[in-house]
Amino acid sequence: MTDILIRNAAAVVTMNASRAEIAGGEVLIRGGVVAEVGKELLASGQVGAGAEIVDATGCVVTPGLVNTHHHLYQSLTRAVPGGQDALLFGWLKTLYPIWSRFGPEEIFTSAQTGLAELALSGCTLTSDHLYLYPNGARLEDTIHAAAEVGLRFHPTRGAMSIGESAGGLPPDSLVEVEAAILKDMERVVDGFHDAAEGSMCRVGLAPCSPFSVSRDLMRDAALLARAKGVMLHTHLAENEEDIAYSLEKFGCRPGQYAEDLGWTGPDVWHAHCVKLDHAEIGLFARSGTGVAHCPCSNCRLGSGIAPVRAMRDRGVKVGLGVDGSASNDAGNLAGEMRQAMLLQRVALGADAMGAREALEIATLGGAQVLGRSDCGSLEPGKRADIALWDLRGVEAAGAWDPVAALVFCGPQKVRDLWVEGRRVVRDSQMATIDLPRVIERQNHLAAKLAG
Repeated sequence: MTDILIRNAAAVVTMNASRAEIAGGEVLIRGGVVAEVGKELLASGQVGAGAEIVDATGCVVTPGLVNTHHHLYQSLTRAVPGGQDALLFGWLKTLYPIWSRFGPEEIFTSAQTGLAELALSGCTLTSDHLYLYPNGARLEDTIHAAAEVGLRFHPTRGAMSIGESAGGLPPDSLVEVEAAILKDMERVVDGFHDAAEGSMCRVGLAPCSPFSVSRDLMRDAALLARAKGVMLHTHLAENEEDIAYSLEKFGCRPGQYAEDLGWTGPDVWHAHCVKLDHAEIGLFARSGTGVAHCPCSNCRLGSGIAPVRAMRDRGVKVGLGVDGSASNDAGNLAGEMRQAMLLQRVALGADAMGAREALEIATLGGAQVLGRSDCGSLEPGKRADIALWDLRGVEAAGAWDPVAALVFCGPQKVRDLWVEGRRVVRDSQMATIDLPRVIERQNHLAAKLAG
């Protein structure tokens, strides 16, 4: 594989242990990994003959952004009437009947659309939480989509098992028998999980939420995940309705519920956590449990502002998530980075979070949440997942600090993106798939669902 040298960058943001930033920096990619980061690498003789030279003049180079929570299938149901102004439970009630009409093609196409949107916003590694499988859909529909787009992928086999007739939220048509859920969880882990360093696909287990599965399934999924050596993911403490449900049904807060069922630890991450209290934050810090912070979705659904400052100050691992494109309704991870910073300032003051901390959460923080010690920073030996941002456009015109400008001003679309050293975005266009064709198919499927 030919060497790739990115050079002349206004700044290279390494996210290494010292959080070094290199003005006029360079990054050498070789064999899918970062070979060197520094200056004047051509003159040093480290660059192989015939290397591809990428001019990064006027650009900031960062580790690829990491998305720790998404529902890719929801990109087919953006801005749906009836759900536009609803809180979480009402929003779900509006959308469940629509999602029940999905099949494999809808799951695959919506995943391609969502993954492309993420890539264009600088994302190189994303999780996905797929918890419904109507009409023959399977988890591998999303895995195949990610392989074509070229993003590093952490799909999770979600599930719902308690329907309306049993006191749950989803319609009975979308729930599964728990024995069948566990059997399929084992199938997808055995068939698609790759634990090796540099893996392009790791599978997690992810019962949807405490209000859509039984305690038994939560406990059994945790036992299975640990037997297989994979991670666990679910929604937790998203809003006041969520807390009230937990208190009524389980007699405890969500954090206690999670701990009782084995759902804390370094192999677990929870989405949202908007309503964690002081004790629950301490529990997550002590146990190494991660959090996927979804600022735009939390705003869209009126859920509140997650206590990210308190979490980080106490050592909780925090990454960013765009959440589903039916509750955001965008899938732009760069936009989440800025929103995360702004919300902490709204809640706590202008010094509550700076641009560089927001960028850290979006890169290294997300990699830590997903257990990827091989990603999240630009250092020799780390995977070559790299975003190149051109600050010569109108968004950052007049900016004095290019790194801070990336968060404060933009752009929110990358110029170039590499995953495992492979170009996924070139000159702000997808390089791996025919995106106009995918969009055309996506819109056709959405029109059929709406009709």
